[in-house]
Amino acid sequence: MEKLLPRQDEILKELDEKGYVLVQDLCEKLNVSSVTIRKDLNYLESLGLLFRNHGGASKQVRYAYEKNVGEKENINVEAKQIIAKAALSLIQENDCIILASGTTMHYLARMLVNFNSLTVLTSSLRVAIELCNNPNINVIQLGGEVRKSSTSIVGSISEGILKQFSCNKLFLGVDGIDLEFGISTSNAAEAHLNQVMIECADKTVVLADSSKLNKKGFGKIASLDEVDYLITDNGIGEEDRSALEERGVTVIVK
Repeated sequence: MEKLLPRQDEILKELDEKGYVLVQDLCEKLNVSSVTIRKDLNYLESLGLLFRNHGGASKQVRYAYEKNVGEKENINVEAKQIIAKAALSLIQENDCIILASGTTMHYLARMLVNFNSLTVLTSSLRVAIELCNNPNINVIQLGGEVRKSSTSIVGSISEGILKQFSCNKLFLGVDGIDLEFGISTSNAAEAHLNQVMIECADKTVVLADSSKLNKKGFGKIASLDEVDYLITDNGIGEEDRSALEERGVTVIVK
């Protein structure tokens, strides 16, 4: 590989520290034009050292791609279990809660063993089956079209049923969290159902490990001003945490 310019080394150093860089910030920091920075970023991308995106660059691809539930089960397992356990502190006796689909929701369902009275409405077939083993939990399974890749329910039938309920809290897994785009998932039908879930809940709690930060999925669920809590792991950077809190999100790090 050709020797990099000191300016390009500085860009990579900034990228290592933050995980992403913005053209405007680099222009101010390095005192060069945006044209020069964009050329640098394009060159560094050609060397496989970063990924370009609108307004800057990141260490990883910023778009989340759909994976089936079998693949997701083996990704960041420990972090997901820790995050699910932390979510228990936001659930109270006699709550009516919504558990959306996803592997973290399945872990959370397994942990709802010490409640004496709880109602859980869910789009996840796996969550419903798990909770059927618990006599103290009233389970409401949404009906509709089954997405086999996520073993969950989507579509107009499930949305119509959902609108008949009002719940205390929604616990939601996402594929991407972006400061400007908001929270998103890789499937449009899932995203639309999640939008309705938010409308039906007093509070929205996002459960997502730090790998989901600064990423976008195909389907936007909501802007960050509709998110009340984010429970994540200690891989989140202080800058990201501060930016989320400035937007009104209570960030719980485990």
